[in-house]
Amino acid sequence: MNVQQTDATGSSGLRVLPQGYGWNLLYGSLLLGLVGGVCTLGAGLYARASFLTFLLVSGSLASVLISFVAVGPRDIPLTPQPGPNGSSLPPQVGHFTGFNSSTLKANLGAGYAKDYTTGAMMTFASVFAVLFNGCTGIMAGANMSGELKDPSRAIPLGTIVAVAYTFFIYILLFFLSSFTCDRTLLQEDYGFFRAISLWPPLVLIGIYATSLSASMSSLIGASRILHALAQDDLFGVILAPAKVVSRGGNPWGAVLYSWSLVQLVLLAGKLNTLAAVVTVFYLVAYAAVDLSCLSLEWASAPNFRPTFSLFSWHTCLLGVASCLLMMFLISPGAAGGSLLLMGLLSALLTARGGPSSWGYVSQALLFHQVRKYLLRLDVRKDHVKFWRPQLLLLVGNPRGALPLLRLANQLKKGGLYVLGHVTLGDLDCLPSDPVQPQYGAWLSLVDRAQVKAFVDLTLSPSVRQGAQHLLRISGLGGMKPNTLVLGFYDDAAPEDHFLTDPAFSEPADGTQEGGSPALSTLFPPPRAPGSPRALSPQDYVATVADALKMNKNVVLARACGALPPERLSRGSGGTSQPHHVDVWPLNLLRPRGGPGYVDVCGLFLLQMATILGMVPAWHSARLRIFLCLGPREAPGAAEGRLRALLSQLRIRAEVQEVVWGEGAGSQEPEEEEEGDFVNGRRGDAEAEALACSANALVRAQQGRGRGGGPGGPEGGDGEQGPSTALTFLYLPRPPADPARYPRYLALLEILSRDLGPTLLIHGVTPVTCTDL
Repeated sequence: MNVQQTDATGSSGLRVLPQGYGWNLLYGSLLLGLVGGVCTLGAGLYARASFLTFLLVSGSLASVLISFVAVGPRDIPLTPQPGPNGSSLPPQVGHFTGFNSSTLKANLGAGYAKDYTTGAMMTFASVFAVLFNGCTGIMAGANMSGELKDPSRAIPLGTIVAVAYTFFIYILLFFLSSFTCDRTLLQEDYGFFRAISLWPPLVLIGIYATSLSASMSSLIGASRILHALAQDDLFGVILAPAKVVSRGGNPWGAVLYSWSLVQLVLLAGKLNTLAAVVTVFYLVAYAAVDLSCLSLEWASAPNFRPTFSLFSWHTCLLGVASCLLMMFLISPGAAGGSLLLMGLLSALLTARGGPSSWGYVSQALLFHQVRKYLLRLDVRKDHVKFWRPQLLLLVGNPRGALPLLRLANQLKKGGLYVLGHVTLGDLDCLPSDPVQPQYGAWLSLVDRAQVKAFVDLTLSPSVRQGAQHLLRISGLGGMKPNTLVLGFYDDAAPEDHFLTDPAFSEPADGTQEGGSPALSTLFPPPRAPGSPRALSPQDYVATVADALKMNKNVVLARACGALPPERLSRGSGGTSQPHHVDVWPLNLLRPRGGPGYVDVCGLFLLQMATILGMVPAWHSARLRIFLCLGPREAPGAAEGRLRALLSQLRIRAEVQEVVWGEGAGSQEPEEEEEGDFVNGRRGDAEAEALACSANALVRAQQGRGRGGGPGGPEGGDGEQGPSTALTFLYLPRPPADPARYPRYLALLEILSRDLGPTLLIHGVTPVTCTDL
């Protein structure tokens, strides 16, 4: 720092301290050590030191203001500036004219010149960058909010008073200086207050006190911010030293951390060298504060109640725009770099930051926007062209349902996906709701399985009643489930997929990172074979019937655990083994041949299979559609009609006709109108025979081209080809008589036995449209 005195006549004084880069660095380091020591000893000492510096600065400022009036006109010699080739330019003289209107008029224009300390040409942006650093202490109170007695009152009041006081003092000094000092003095001597002061040492005292006050304010504010970041573990071990506090709670570790960072900045040597960069970072911080307030205002958070009467989202938006504009005017490179750095830090915090105690304004904004658009999602404006599956998957124990959980995530195709679970019990007989503590485990399950699903849990005396509750109340507005997905009800032993799925591998001690309990401890083990179930066969079929009564589509999934793992992954299945997806869009329990076209339910099957083929993991799978010919149907006619329909629906698939099989034409016409064997008046033996025949027919088509592989008949043709990964079957309606529910379930078991992964689907809503 250049410490140079000028006596009352303007003659040069003595050099008090040695000059040079090394000496300046030494002086700055010593002063930084003094400031760091004050901040390390605590906020109390800092407050007393700040008050002392305030008195010194006020006294110095008073002497300067008096000097403008008390000191008469004088000429002030200026320090000679170095010229080319090491020579010195002729000495210049500045003029203190006293109050003179001509001096004021001469100073009104811009007239930017070179900075005599750096040699850089000054502009509005560079002058703003230097001056702005003198107005950046307004965040000091906010940074120390944790140590204020009444921060909600002290921060706004202190900030407004500080800004108003600073603005008044600066405007007064600007006016007095431009009225009394010519342009040469203002441009060539930044310490001209000493030359016009009644007692020059008092000006130096004020400069030093101001610098110390700003340094202490910045250092203690930065240390508190670093300590808060360290406490939240946002940057891991990088800020670990900033966690250290004294017995009284003073974060001296953060102070030393900040001190070391400032010490590195001192290597730059001159303030003007870093002024642009420092100002840009300040502007980024202020823009971030304005953006936070703007976000809270737009989110309409009830707990955000600013007391400042002039606050509005308009002022916040103006603040953000002003900060960004000045950043790029000052230094486009520094502005772009600072925004990029802030973006990288935000991405790092998003990737590392877990649940926090200080909340996320993004969640408030999302809630506000989602609520607004949900209100605009009018169910009366639904159209079949924009239909999408919105699934409610009922899960008893997720340990045995992971493959189905991921398959349903693929079937939703951008629609709503809700994981539902029914806890058995009666709230009247319980001291508290047992459902609420379970949400955390289910949300962790969704995160670990990497599916885009909501969780909806309920308490009910029976699973059937709970399913009714979830079907009625899950979702909101126009986003409500239209399809119920259930696992198949059979005697297969439950598997524990937590043990084999890599995403659910647990540490040996049963805890995850951060000490949270592992999922294996939050969900009970799978049901032992032969143990009683929470859902009886009667209630299972009744749940299916209830869903159809509510005009919901139904999907029953069987043997999903045998699905190829690559088909359940999040990536593309282009390099995996080729597979078939078989679709049987006609009711295989109908005792006559297919009508040559598909009904609403058949179209629903085609739509769901097509949606699955749009998922990257299923792109390489080939879709096959089978048509069953009756004894009096000519080959090719039904296939032609179906191909024309597929062309209209833009579904690319291979169509195959197969002979219907046993019992095709043995029934009388009046009985045919009654539908399938489930809802007809035929005997159990005949119904079982037709179900076995249909099962053999499907297995034969699965085995064709792969030599009778798993699930295929022994009579395969021996050729090697793609295997069937998934089969879509038409699900008949449950019988009207509840007494026949067990028989209905038995027929479904026979129909889908040994077919591998199978989806039995009954659709009740139109899902396709060929109108332009």
